[in-house]
Amino acid sequence: MKNILFKAIALFVFFNFSCAQTKNTDFNSDKLLERLERLSSDEFKGRQTGEKGNEKARAYIVEQFKALNAPSFGGKYEHKFTFEARGKSYNAVNVLAKIEGTEHPKSYIVISAHHDHLGVKGDEIYNGADDDASGVSALFSFAEYLMKNPPKHSVILAAFDAEELGLQGSKYFVDKMKNSKIVANINMDMISRSKKNEIYVVGGKYNEKLKNIIDNLKNPTNTKLLQGHDGTDGKQNWTSASDHGSFHRAKIPFLYFGDEDHPGYHNPSDEFKNITPQFYRNTVAIILSVFKDLDASGL
Repeated sequence: MKNILFKAIALFVFFNFSCAQTKNTDFNSDKLLERLERLSSDEFKGRQTGEKGNEKARAYIVEQFKALNAPSFGGKYEHKFTFEARGKSYNAVNVLAKIEGTEHPKSYIVISAHHDHLGVKGDEIYNGADDDASGVSALFSFAEYLMKNPPKHSVILAAFDAEELGLQGSKYFVDKMKNSKIVANINMDMISRSKKNEIYVVGGKYNEKLKNIIDNLKNPTNTKLLQGHDGTDGKQNWTSASDHGSFHRAKIPFLYFGDEDHPGYHNPSDEFKNITPQFYRNTVAIILSVFKDLDASGL
């Protein structure tokens, strides 16, 4: 009886130790999902650039950065700009936070996602859960990690506006930062929905150091990290498909993470209820692991 009891206790201890070893402590995965659900709710009316819903979404993003004690960039979180597109003038706003580097404070890694989406069309709200509330919510998880684990390079957490109108927010940002040293961009756009449990990364083709980081990454999850969609595999080329394209055009190394198009892409069905929660958690853990290797690499 004592022997059986001892074995039971040993198994209990081993099981709990194993769970503790495998549990992701870099960020709060429950909060990750909560923030995604909120940001993709009807409250923000599809977050269309220049509309009230977009303004409310920005206020929520600023609120989250403040709650996480992530400092603003350049003394303010909101950075306004104007542009012309489709015969119309727009007022838009990027939301930026900055965590200063401990070793290379004047060298920047920009981690980005876009906060805008398609708004309301007729009676339908296009909430854009995967595109790209998923990326913005991941920015908060990065803030959680970085405030506890200061990076070697300074990190700008960028929630860009007007991606859906021609990458306008990232274009403005890259131009304003042209005299600063940006060593790399990590862009996240559509990272929460995949039946295949596959996330793609684009960008290694254009930079050997980044390719080596991806090739040698120790994936902390069972989600497949695939390289492709870069003009080499016969699939749709994503090299300039989102805000990383603005960095690429400026010859700044980039890595773009995204899932493949699904029935919800630019449709009202891109809702929180249709994301793949564990895939999303895994994807954020993968991207954070890539960032750690990049920050340590001295790129």
